[in-house]
This record gives sequence, C-alpha cells and structure tokens, in this order.
Amino acid sequence: MKTKKTILLKGTGTAPGIGIGDLWRIEECPAAYTPRQVTDTRAEKQRFQQAAAAFCENTERQAQALQATAGKEQADILREHITIVQDPFLQSETDKQIASGQCAEAAVEAVCDRFIALFSAAGDELTEQRSADVRDVKTGLLRQLLGMSEVSLKNVPENTVLCVKEMTPSMMAGLNREHIAGILTETGSKASHSAILAKVMGIPAVMGIPDLMASACSGTAVLLDGDTGEVILSPDEEQQQQYRARRETLRREYAERELFRGKPTVSADGTVYELVCNIGNPQEAALAIENDGEGVGLFRTEFLFMNQTSLPTEEEQFRAYQKAALLLHGKPLVIRTLDIGGDKDIPYLGLAKEDNPFMGFRAIRYCLHHRDLFRTQIRAILRASAFGKVRIMFPLITCVEEVRQGKALVEECQSELRTQGIAFDEAIPVGIMAETAAAGMIADWLAEEADFFSIGTNDLTGYTMAADRGNRNVADWYSVLQPSVLRMIQAIIRAGKNHHIPVGMCGEAAGDPMLIPLLISFGLTEFSVSPPDVLRVRKTIARWTKPQADEVTAKVMSLPTQQEIKEYLQNTI
Repeated sequence: MKTKKTILLKGTGTAPGIGIGDLWRIEECPAAYTPRQVTDTRAEKQRFQQAAAAFCENTERQAQALQATAGKEQADILREHITIVQDPFLQSETDKQIASGQCAEAAVEAVCDRFIALFSAAGDELTEQRSADVRDVKTGLLRQLLGMSEVSLKNVPENTVLCVKEMTPSMMAGLNREHIAGILTETGSKASHSAILAKVMGIPAVMGIPDLMASACSGTAVLLDGDTGEVILSPDEEQQQQYRARRETLRREYAERELFRGKPTVSADGTVYELVCNIGNPQEAALAIENDGEGVGLFRTEFLFMNQTSLPTEEEQFRAYQKAALLLHGKPLVIRTLDIGGDKDIPYLGLAKEDNPFMGFRAIRYCLHHRDLFRTQIRAILRASAFGKVRIMFPLITCVEEVRQGKALVEECQSELRTQGIAFDEAIPVGIMAETAAAGMIADWLAEEADFFSIGTNDLTGYTMAADRGNRNVADWYSVLQPSVLRMIQAIIRAGKNHHIPVGMCGEAAGDPMLIPLLISFGLTEFSVSPPDVLRVRKTIARWTKPQADEVTAKVMSLPTQQEIKEYLQNTI
C-alpha cells in the first residue's frame, strides 16, 4: 500500500490546543438560482417575508441549542443574525429591489452583497467579522427561499477535524463538540465569531490556511496546533507521537493554569497587579469575566461605527457601553474613543484617501476635528459611567494640546448632562494611549495631564521603528524587542511612576512571557490581554520577584541588538 505524502500547511492559530484526528471535508452546495423578473411584486415580497420569518425561527432554535453548550453570550452571536435580517434598512432595501421587478433571491443577494462590500472595504479584522456574518445570513435566507436543507454536523464520527472554506456561526451551533477534534478553514481570523466560539467550546482551530481545500481530502489523518497555526496532513508516526506528547503537555499546563483561577494577580514577592482584558464588543465583557479577567483595559469602540451604514446615535452607543459595564459587575471598563484611519476605514464617513494613512488624519485628530461625532460618543460614555467603573481613553496622542482639548470636551459634556439631570461619574478618569514615539518623548508632560497611561505596543513599535507590521519585508525591524522600543516603554512607565499615575499595557507584548519580567522591573501596574490569556499571564507573573526581574532587565537593556536580546531571553526565560 502506497504511503500518503506528508503535507505541511500554515494558517493562523485562532483557538488554542492540539487537534489529532481524521479530516472531514465539508463541501457546501451553493445556493444557486436563476434570476428572473417578477410581475406580482406583492406576492414576491410576501415570499421574502416568509423566508425571513423562517430564517429567524430556525436561527433562534440554533441559538438555544448553542446556549445550552456554550452559554448565553455566545448564543447571542447567532441572535445578532436575526437582528441583521430584521434591520429596517435591509428590509426596505430588499423590498425596493423586489418592487423593481427582481425575484426575492436576487434582491437578497444584491442587498447583502452591498453590506458585505461595505464592511470588507475597511480591511480590518473587526469589520471582516461583520461581513462574514452577513454572508452567513445571505446563505441562510437563500436556502430558505430555495427550500434547501442545511449542512448537518451533528453525526460526524469521533476525532473528526472539520475542514471547510469558511466556518460560520450557524455551522458552529450544530456541532457535536464531543466528536470534534479540531477545525481548519481557508478563511477567517482570530476576530471572527467562529474563532471566538471555538475558543469557548474548547475546540482547537487554525484559520486562514491558503489553498486548504485544494490540499484536503476526507479521511486523511491530520495534526493541528491551534496556538502556532501549524497543520500536518498525513503525518508520519514520529510526528503523531510528538503531537500526542505536546497535547499531554498542554493538558498539564492548562490544569496548572486553572490553579490560578479566582486568585489575585501577584508576583512571587507579593506585588499585586491588575490583569484585565482587551475586547471589541459588549458581549466580550462576559468573555473577560468567564476567563477570570479583573476587568477590561481596552474596549475598542470601532465596531459600533463599522457595523452599520450610518453614525451610531448617542442612545445606541450608550446601550453598548452600559451593557459592557453591567456585565463587568463593578470591575473597571476602559473605553477607548473612536480610533479610525490607518488600517481602519469607515466608508460612510468619507475619509479622504491619504498616501500614508498611518501618519495621517486619524484617531484623536479626526475626532477633535469632528466635534459633533466626538461629543456624541463622550456623552454616551459618561452616561454609561453611572452603571460601572468606567474610564475614558484617548488614542494616538502625540502632543499635550490633544489631551487638553479632549478633556475640555469631556468637561463640556459633563456640564450638559448636569444641566439635563442625567447621572454620570463625576470623578471619571481620563487617560491616554501612549503608542507613539512623540508620546514617549514627552511622557512626563503628558503624565501631568492624564489620569492614566496605557501603552499600545503594536503602534508604538511601528512608529518607533518606522516599520509596518503587515509588511514582511520589514519584519525584522518590527519587533518590541528592538532596544529603542524597550527604552521607549521604560521611559513611559518611568514618567507615569514619577507622576503617581497607573501605567498599563494593552498591546500584544503585555501577554508575552519573555517580556513580563521586563515589565515587572520597569514598574508596569496593569496587564491587558486577550481573555484566553488571563490565567497564563497570571501564572507567569507569579513566577517572578522584583530582584529576579531586575537582573534580567539589567542584562537586556545592556544589549545593543534585537537579535542578542531575543537570544538572551529565549535562553533565560
């Protein structure tokens, strides 16, 4: 018998863990139809409404099933699909298309494709997540209109590794999680709803694997690493043994991490730290709590603006911020004001095309120039502060004037709310993202203006090193281990300490085990990480005493190159 050739693939690890099993390739039948002109538009609109009602009823059943296995917050991801279908704009636009003589299928496709194009144009993960949801809705509606059955994943055999071009939330709802060893997809990212669901359900997943479907055949033995994104098809015996050993090691590691659940975040010599989470929507506040986070250190508000076709109202924003605050039950919630521009575009705002958008009219600069938009968001945040421990944070600060102007607007909004008799936290802290070289150079002056700092290491690294993290040609320059970046982080933390304000970090470096001793030594007070990383980071912090961290840091800060620093830390940590 001929041995199958081993194939190595690489994607993005989106849900941690080792998966070992046999491939089950899912080929979805396309919801194909022949466009036709209709004359009885009233009957066609009724057909669409019946399909929409059936879709909503079916989705609610799926959500209830998902709620039983993954919890209400995850089930609400599916219920958002019902909200999309019931959106008055989508409904009216579909009716218009039918009124013009199109059949319901063509109308649904045209309107949904318009939303998909809108969300995809922004080019960032959060918005791409929304376009994936609309694609899922479009497929569901078309299947209802065409009388097609859905893909069933309830009866797959044990140790199945699902392989599909795109895994949708509706597919996830139908999984028999006890039989699923892993998930592989050709599209998708860490921010996708399916990735979030896979994490919660404890299913290792690798997404965004180029040409996956061309390489995969059902029945093929497969190994996957949901941390590194590595996938092996038709592995040899040695590779299988290695992955089994890694799986056991990870199981022991996860068990050890669980010992830190419900415990304070404390170093080996008794220093207490704040360990909070980064989130992108209100529902993820619950995910932070489920993962034992001590609050939220970064709530990205862009999702509110990107997930629709017009500016969100004050009431819409207030409800979102209020929901997150209530879900946290009094734990801190740091809300970052709108950070657009760079790689985040919102088509309906009509942002001018710039040759270098990362250096352009973005974030706090845009908001201070569009005061009505900014005022609406500040008022919504202030109103939400009556329901929890809310903090305001301005992004991309480069000069003192930006902080003063932002604080002045906050004070204006506070005065308006007092006059209107609307409750808010009179002592709400106002801080800044320290994520530019400019902020690092004047951190002492900024610390006199801000109530707290949060270091965004992703942008700080890019701006300090003049390197785009998405450009592979400059990957060696884009590293937080560059001496200049480490010096910048150290200077920002020192300025905060000297002015007695807390300094947190919400970039990827906050969860890096190699950097944690340096951050302890520098004097960081808050670590803000992805929810699944909370217990791992707490366990790592518990290993270190300040003198031990100082010893490592003294050596690191004496090394002149990124490579020397990396090698030293890899051999030491």
